Amino acid sequence: MEQDQAFVEYIVKALVDHPEDVKTERVVDEMGVLVTLHLNPEDMGQVIGRMGQTAKAIRTLLRVVGAKRKARVNLKIYEPEGSHRRSERHEGGMSHQGGHSEMSQPADDSIDEFKL
Repeated sequence: MEQDQAFVEYIVKALVDHPEDVKTERVVDEMGVLVTLHLNPEDMGQVIGRMGQTAKAIRTLLRVVGAKRKARVNLKIYEPEGSHRRSERHEGGMSHQGGHSEMSQPADDSIDEFKL
């Protein structure tokens, strides 16, 4: 197992409730290295974190590990159908973002009208 792949497994196993379900796949192509993370659907929220902050931090650290070996390394978190995060995104996340966009849109239009 390569150092970047082992790093992802080590970090994620420390975060989740089901470390025995953590698995990774590593693929190298012309774009660089892609580490795909598979985990228990119940642990999805712990790995992604609020607003994706935990996943973003893991990706940042993984890029540093890759840069040390002069490799471009990316992380993909596999989301199975029916995962908890998918249902939250459709119920809460999208409606909140949609509401925010609708509210900001008229304000932007009215500002443009005054500029003209």
